[in-house]
Amino acid sequence: MSTTWFITGTSSGFGRLLTENLLARGDRVAATVRRPETLDDLHARYGERLWSARLDVTDCEQVRQVVTDAFKALGTIDVVVNNAGYGVFASVEEATDAQIRRVIDTNLLGSIHIIRAALPHLRAQGHGRIVQVSTAGGQTTYPNFSHYHASKWGIEGFCETVAREIAPFGIGLTIVEPGATPTGFAGALDTAPVMPEYESTPAGEVRRAIASGAFPLPNDPHKITQAMIDLVDSGATSLRLPLGSDTYEDIRASLVARLAEHDAHRDAALAVVNGDSG
Repeated sequence: MSTTWFITGTSSGFGRLLTENLLARGDRVAATVRRPETLDDLHARYGERLWSARLDVTDCEQVRQVVTDAFKALGTIDVVVNNAGYGVFASVEEATDAQIRRVIDTNLLGSIHIIRAALPHLRAQGHGRIVQVSTAGGQTTYPNFSHYHASKWGIEGFCETVAREIAPFGIGLTIVEPGATPTGFAGALDTAPVMPEYESTPAGEVRRAIASGAFPLPNDPHKITQAMIDLVDSGATSLRLPLGSDTYEDIRASLVARLAEHDAHRDAALAVVNGDSG
């Protein structure tokens, strides 16, 4: 029995690979892109099993219309994948106001718009899955990605709350956290003029590592997309799926460090409790 998917950001990267793999195995895909012509070859190969639409996820009204049109055209959509993303690679002062707004509008508000638009349809059909593509940077941090982290930490907090709210409707939600992967995303990162003040800071070190090719990209994009598909096929409803050696190690180290710092403040935390509260 085939599954029907709605996927944003399908012109390249994980979105494109997911779309190709799902169509190849006989599933139906509603694919959204900013440039529909990038899907012409898949339309020619798979015909009516591929439904596509132009979509800018930062346009709330357009999101609602496209999601409604997709459900109307396909009847049932089993899985909604929030994959569209935009990245800014710049230190905190270097990024422009417009870049900061775009990264928040795309990665945070755009994903929220998609989820809110899909939920009435998923509730009406009584089942569904939401897959939110995040990153290792949704729980840990790297220099030059502060604005990107703001969007990813934000969407993870949103999704963790939503997962609890929608579980009674038979709708699952999983946050997928891929690590550094050669999908072309790194080359598409937006940048800003470098400030010399940051050249001798961690921001400068990371910039030079990426420029020299020393920054590792250890993960296989095909294996990551297959892991996403396998998760949905399995019916598992885990809240998070870390994918990649760097994701696992970096997030674990971040969580351990945060827990140690949290525990170090136990006495201070309890000292402010109202003496009459017990």
